[in-house]
Amino acid sequence: MARTQTDSDPGAHEADEARTGTRLVSSSGSAEQPVMLIGESAPMRSLNRQIERVARSDVTVAIFGESGTGKELVARAIHQRGPRAAGPFVAINCAAIPEALQEAELFGHERGAFTGATHARAGCFEQANHGTLLLDELGEMSMSTQTCLLRALQQRAIRRVGGSTEIPLDVRVVCATQRDLRAEVESGRFREDLYFRLVVFPIEVVPLRDRREDIALLLDHALGVLEGGRRVRVRRDALDALDAYSWPGNVRELFNIVHRSILSCEGGEITAADLPEYVRRAPAPAAVTPLAEIERAAIERALAACGQSVTKAAEMLGISRATLYRRVAQFRAEGDHALPSLQRRPRVLRPSEAPNAQVSPSRLRRAPASRRRGCRATQQRTD
Repeated sequence: MARTQTDSDPGAHEADEARTGTRLVSSSGSAEQPVMLIGESAPMRSLNRQIERVARSDVTVAIFGESGTGKELVARAIHQRGPRAAGPFVAINCAAIPEALQEAELFGHERGAFTGATHARAGCFEQANHGTLLLDELGEMSMSTQTCLLRALQQRAIRRVGGSTEIPLDVRVVCATQRDLRAEVESGRFREDLYFRLVVFPIEVVPLRDRREDIALLLDHALGVLEGGRRVRVRRDALDALDAYSWPGNVRELFNIVHRSILSCEGGEITAADLPEYVRRAPAPAAVTPLAEIERAAIERALAACGQSVTKAAEMLGISRATLYRRVAQFRAEGDHALPSLQRRPRVLRPSEAPNAQVSPSRLRRAPASRRRGCRATQQRTD
């Protein structure tokens, strides 16, 4: 059961939250700490722009991303930066709730609705009234619960399990998932009409491996949160190992590794030896081949395939003969003698271009006036 301001037995309700996967992150009038989205990379700047764009509206937002990327933080940021910031923010993990209990958790139940329902209970929608409801791991929701959710979104009202009264609500719904919901729709595991109701404004949270420039900032933040009064620094060899790691668990895994390393290090300095072995042995990022080397290899292969024919090689490469001559000469001047020395063939003059060529009267009449004057002068000198 979610924790509310009037709860008298926090321990019992915490046990209920662990069982149902529901939690009330903030409540009306509470001073919740502002969400910090750490990072200065291009993906993080884009993410913040999207949050600012959508926060002031009341549109339904779908947040996609791998596990550990911080999808709930993004949902909380949308809540805090919008007009519902003073209202409650309720998060429910659909994957943590047994299928038989999903409807009761979302919509509540009346007394005697099922075995063990000894009292009436408000569900997540009622708890989030005038605030925001996060449906985390939405892709794990059963088809029957999806049907009830669709009706609640369409009617903006819910009916408790075992009840007969419609309860109107004012709730902003944000959902999050690591699944491809479009693929789930095509496979028949997710309702298409519900997809169109929920995925109005999609936001993609990129994995940590695609924003490596933020790793140092995240490390500083994690150290500040976890060092517990100790002054801990990270040595260069440890930074290199962390930068080369693939981060399958994303930011959540980074915090786990930092916490473990703080406990393992001596002298207030985290070295590569303090990191888990699977991080230390992670392969380094693949080297990038210089563009000039790729170009040289392509020219060499094209000439070999065409029997050193410049015309055919240039056509194969999609460049002009002059460009091919120039690039080969440039590579050879730089000391690369693996490429053959291409000799330009002398240009064969047409008969009309010969020094003593006579121009026929018909061609002279078709030529421009300036050219006709030049041709007549040439003929006179020849005569």
